[in-house]
Amino acid sequence: MNTSGGAIGIFDSGYGGLTIFNKIKQVLPLYNYVYMGDNARAPYGSRSFELVYRFTRQAVLRLFDEGCRLVILGCNTASAKALRTIQQRDLPMFDMTRRVLGVIRPTVEGIDAISRSKHVGVLGTAGTISSESYTIEISNLFPHIHVTGEACPMWVPLVENNEFDTPGGDYFVKKHIDSIMAKDRQIDTLILGCTHYPLLIRQIKRHLTSGVNLFSQEECVAMSLKDYLKRHPEIEKRLEKQSLSRFLTTESVDKFTEAASFFLGCNVAAEQITLE
Repeated sequence: MNTSGGAIGIFDSGYGGLTIFNKIKQVLPLYNYVYMGDNARAPYGSRSFELVYRFTRQAVLRLFDEGCRLVILGCNTASAKALRTIQQRDLPMFDMTRRVLGVIRPTVEGIDAISRSKHVGVLGTAGTISSESYTIEISNLFPHIHVTGEACPMWVPLVENNEFDTPGGDYFVKKHIDSIMAKDRQIDTLILGCTHYPLLIRQIKRHLTSGVNLFSQEECVAMSLKDYLKRHPEIEKRLEKQSLSRFLTTESVDKFTEAASFFLGCNVAAEQITLE
């Protein structure tokens, strides 16, 4: 394992984690970053717990090999299905000076201050919703909040294939917004529990009734990481600060570059890798 370097690693099964990366880099611009997308095996949303754990473990180990001291699972499905096992079982065997963090807990920490009705909806992949990770985290922090989940299996493919701003895309957005609001008419806050979903905000708002808040996670995750580094100087001092960013993908470089340019609004140079 390469112990040199000191970057922050950000992992996602696809491209959605680039929304997390983009916000983190805006909030913490001085640090070095390695973004990894397992695009060849995406999406993770419908895969089993065992497979998501195995794929995520491979990604974390590769990011450690690339010199990352801290890895953010910028993927809700990986955070839901793999984070706890990696933290509790694998990290003690890998290297106790490194850290792996997820995106679910930072997302829900501020939800009580936003929701007035204390009825919250979560929009996510089938894997994230079936894991009930958001329900569990919210119940642990705010047991008085009622949580309703809605799996939106078509939303990620719509975003990744740039089909979300079409009549077909609008149909699937409306279908799931109508469904979750019918489950609980008291919902006043919807959590976008997938890093792809910020790109659907305009379409989602089109079908929401007034007074329902949309809660996107990239700002929460970025500010939570900034706070984490302040509280953990033993981790922060190991991170290099040269404002450098690398992009790794298991898919073709050309395809990743095209999609990443769309998500980030600028051209990036990517490297193709294999995860084992």
